[in-house]
Amino acid sequence: MRTVRLYLRLLGAHFRSLMEYETDFLILAVATVLMQVVNIVFLAALFKTVPAINGWTFWSVLMMFGAVALAEGVGSLFFDGMWQLAWHINRGQLDYYLVRPYPVALQSSSAAIGINGLSNVIMGSLMIGAGLTHVDIAWTPWRVLLGVVLLISSIVIKLSINLATNAVSFWLASPTPLFAFAMHQVGDLARFPLSVYPMALKAVLGMALPFAFISFFPVAYLLETGQSAWLGLLTPLVAAYCAGAAALIFKRGLRRYESAGN
Repeated sequence: MRTVRLYLRLLGAHFRSLMEYETDFLILAVATVLMQVVNIVFLAALFKTVPAINGWTFWSVLMMFGAVALAEGVGSLFFDGMWQLAWHINRGQLDYYLVRPYPVALQSSSAAIGINGLSNVIMGSLMIGAGLTHVDIAWTPWRVLLGVVLLISSIVIKLSINLATNAVSFWLASPTPLFAFAMHQVGDLARFPLSVYPMALKAVLGMALPFAFISFFPVAYLLETGQSAWLGLLTPLVAAYCAGAAALIFKRGLRRYESAGN
């Protein structure tokens, strides 16, 4: 609980500093909302021409878009500092983190707050909600609980992939997280059904970098769409695996840290 309180206080300090520039905050929030609106318009235009894609309708794919947006929003709002890890390594600024009685990974993650994440969280939640109201799901208490678990697990997967790919900066000399940015772009493919991609890409999104478990498999299980829908039940296990792998990669990378040399 002490760690959680400290984490929230660090995020609160960054949030107050951002709110000193209210115009910048509003512009960024509006820009993020417009970006999601453009995605929805594109999706609507696509499904106006093609009513369904391999059994997936507009509303079911909208839920996938929403799941990705929500996961990205949580990452930006609460863990945006991990995207500065490469810069901190390059400049030797992790020295400050190492001498503090607080986990280095959490210090790095709370080093910044992405206010655009708030808009993504809101828009992602609205897209999921809109999709749920237009699909046929036989809700039971068990299915509601399972849906919440799947949603939380998908967010954990996204955060774990972000941490692991940014931790690769311990092995690279670049002050910018180029590898993490590249993997983040690959994650955008999870907005669409996995069934539309070739086998090699399915293997990447389903196993190597399990972005498909952020959106496709959980939504497929809830909607009972496709022969592989049952794989959605593995989402919590995939989340646990990704979190453990990310923690291990960060720990191994931290051992390679060479400080600032002064």
